[in-house]
Amino acid sequence: MATIQEKLSVLANTVEKTEDLTNEQLSQEKKKLSVVDFKMVTFSLAGKDYAIDIMKVKEIAKAGCFTYVPNALPFVLGVYNLRGDIIPIIDLRLFFNSPVPEHDDNFLENMLIVTVGEQTFGVVVDAIDKVIGIQKSSIQPPHPLFGDINIKYIYGVVEAENSLYVLLDIDRIFGMRTPEEEKELAETAKAQLKMREEVVAEQKAAAETAHESAKADSASAEEVKAKKAADDLRFIGNSLANFKKFNVNSVTEGWLKSRYEQWLKENGEGNTQLQNDTDAEKFLAPFYSKCNGTWWTEDYEEEVLKVLPENSAKNIVVWNPGCGKGYESYSLACILKKRYPGAKIRIYGHDTDLLSVSNAPLMNLTDEASVSWYQPYTTKTASGDYTFSKEIKDAVMFEYHDCVNTNNLPPIDIVFSRDMLSFLPDDSQKTVLGEFNEKLKGNGIIITGENEDISAAGFKKKEGAVTVYTKE
Repeated sequence: MATIQEKLSVLANTVEKTEDLTNEQLSQEKKKLSVVDFKMVTFSLAGKDYAIDIMKVKEIAKAGCFTYVPNALPFVLGVYNLRGDIIPIIDLRLFFNSPVPEHDDNFLENMLIVTVGEQTFGVVVDAIDKVIGIQKSSIQPPHPLFGDINIKYIYGVVEAENSLYVLLDIDRIFGMRTPEEEKELAETAKAQLKMREEVVAEQKAAAETAHESAKADSASAEEVKAKKAADDLRFIGNSLANFKKFNVNSVTEGWLKSRYEQWLKENGEGNTQLQNDTDAEKFLAPFYSKCNGTWWTEDYEEEVLKVLPENSAKNIVVWNPGCGKGYESYSLACILKKRYPGAKIRIYGHDTDLLSVSNAPLMNLTDEASVSWYQPYTTKTASGDYTFSKEIKDAVMFEYHDCVNTNNLPPIDIVFSRDMLSFLPDDSQKTVLGEFNEKLKGNGIIITGENEDISAAGFKKKEGAVTVYTKE
């Protein structure tokens, strides 16, 4: 049998090994903590674990009894007064088509107050868990198997504290440009610059050839000039597509050629190419229709009023794809009330910009607009702001919807789609024009951008200050 001294010796060795193991574990934990470079706020939706970057979260709150906003998107619960700031409240469960537990009116929802760009939102979730620190390198790429949501809204997946979290891309959910997209845009600009250098080199070689050829044959010089103009137009078209997603085809090529002649006079030979986003925006400035993205002038209101056809229908249905922030939709509602006073007006404002369509129902008028031709259709709020009357707001239904997809709309009297078609790829553009043709009534009209031509799609253009098409 072992002596007492031997037993004590074994016990001492065991304690020493345990201390060494504990120290090693502590060292490993410290090492893990030292490399934490990403923190996320975790929460649950329909029993599944999700997270977002903590840098997007302004605060965590509980609130209820949100102020209802008429005709808001289904997932917009209303607005909330956050210490003096009126913010929209988005129910992330409804946005992702997840079930929402039933509760009474006094129930306090769990909210993440998030910032996207300069906009603040309240985002409702089932439950907010905790803040977890991880290594950014441990985030795995998204996969369709993770979560019940569109993969484009997932930044990645990460395993932490024995749970698997779906990390949401809050910028993509609310339509903001991601750093990766910014990088892609920069790479595109770099590629465009290289292309420009190649085109310039080609033009220089062509010019030298033209100089020699002109001595013998002036017709050859004209051919070279025409080729140079064609090269210029080709490169400008590529630049507009990359910088602004502007599509050069039968809808816009007529305007592009006209604008190129003007651009050539403004910038001179050899300085016509678009090298960056600023150049592209400057080139496109004359393309946009009157009062695009702002309140309409009385002159433009009268121009639109003149082209509205006689219509004795009890219901006037309007489709406004690409409604943006709501300037067009509300302006149309006012004009239609004036033109068809006895009819019920219904305007479907569709857009893929979630920020815009979420805020559109909350829109107030500027002081200048409130005393213009809009005045009969406005009302003054308790805070002193001017907003549209209930009749006008009830006439407009804003929806987060891509018009390229299925459009469950009744027969349409008026399609109002200014400057939107020109920023769609060929296939999408063809689909939307097909929808116009299918949904438009026989006596209906399509109002497009001033510089858009859809006659090649089988529509007949009417003369006037406003660009109007009808079915042939």
